[in-house]
Amino acid sequence: QVQLVESGGGLVQAGGSLRLSCAASGSTASIVVIGWYRQAPGKQRELVATISSSRINYADSVKGRFTVSRDYVKNTVYLQMNSLQPEDTAVYYCNAGVITGPTTHRDYWGQGTQVTVSS
Repeated sequence: QVQLVESGGGLVQAGGSLRLSCAASGSTASIVVIGWYRQAPGKQRELVATISSSRINYADSVKGRFTVSRDYVKNTVYLQMNSLQPEDTAVYYCNAGVITGPTTHRDYWGQGTQVTVSS
C-alpha cells in the first residue's frame, strides 16, 4: 500500500511560481512511476508530469515551465511550477503506479492540493 499527501498549493499571480510536494509512505520501493495530474473546474483530470527510472513525461501545456523531480531519500516527488498562468488553475493530484502482476498495475492517489492563478 502507498499513501500520498500533497502540499504546497495556494494562490499566486500570473507569472508566479509554486512548488508542490507529494510525500509518499508505505511500500514506496514498489512505486515504478509517480507524478502529477490536475483537474480544472468543469474539466477532466489530465496528466501534468510523471517520472520513472527511465523517463520523464510532461504535458505539452506545461513543458518548459514545470519541472518534476523525485527525492528517493525523502520519498517525495516535487513539481516546480514557474510562469504560472490562469489556465493552470486546478486541483493538483499526486499519483503513483505500482506493478501488481505481469500485465496489471495499481494506482494510488493523493487528496489533492488547490492551485489558483489570478490574472
